[in-house]
Amino acid sequence: MRIENYFVILHAKLEKMRYFIWFSYDGTNYHGWQVQPNGITVQSELERCLSLLLRETITVTGAGRTDAGVHARQMAAHFDTDADFDAQLLTKKLNGLLHHDIAVDRIERVAPDMHARFSATSRMYHYYIHTQKNPFIQQFSQEMHYQLDFERMNEAGRILLEYDDFGAFCKAGSDVKTTICHVTHAQWHQTSPSEWYFEITANRFLRNMVRAVVGTLIEVGRGRMSLDEFRLVIEGKQRTQAGESMPAKALFLEKVAY
Repeated sequence: MRIENYFVILHAKLEKMRYFIWFSYDGTNYHGWQVQPNGITVQSELERCLSLLLRETITVTGAGRTDAGVHARQMAAHFDTDADFDAQLLTKKLNGLLHHDIAVDRIERVAPDMHARFSATSRMYHYYIHTQKNPFIQQFSQEMHYQLDFERMNEAGRILLEYDDFGAFCKAGSDVKTTICHVTHAQWHQTSPSEWYFEITANRFLRNMVRAVVGTLIEVGRGRMSLDEFRLVIEGKQRTQAGESMPAKALFLEKVAY
């Protein structure tokens, strides 16, 4: 065998394979998705458990970066490894090793150029609220203590679709290159006489964007901001002009599409 052919074969054997991991989590006890130096995160827990099971240092890249206390009903991440394993068995072992508040649905091999963050075409978030005290949903829904005009809030939601710069809803001091996002859906849905959720879909989201949007829509629903003023907030691109950021506990990343 020629020496150059030997190195080609050796490189092929050592080439890492890419896998997607699909999972959900209750973010209550985590300092968000991304690894932090002073707190446990969802990413750090996944990496810890994968590294133990695959017996190598594994780094996972997520589809997004949820903040502290935010949940995910469907999240995706990718990791690279040259380890040989059965995906179903690894899924089972991972679920046995992870805390009860993180659940892995499946692991699947993907093309080397698939990227959990950059290959995603859209993300969908839900923000849950309730208008009557309910101890069974309190942990994952925000109780509201005043009347809201949801029809007017949906009118404001439709206004969001007319714009693509959402600097007004970006957390101050965020290190982002652009505040351009393409929102394709923004609507309130009622699930019971006292329970609602806001659904918003876009190709990408800015840090704290959904909670700031919901907080501003609440101002509209309370009659404290007109639809014209809502437009001016978007066009002004100043975070200080928008409503307060809503609590994290009621926000869910619902779906990532590829």
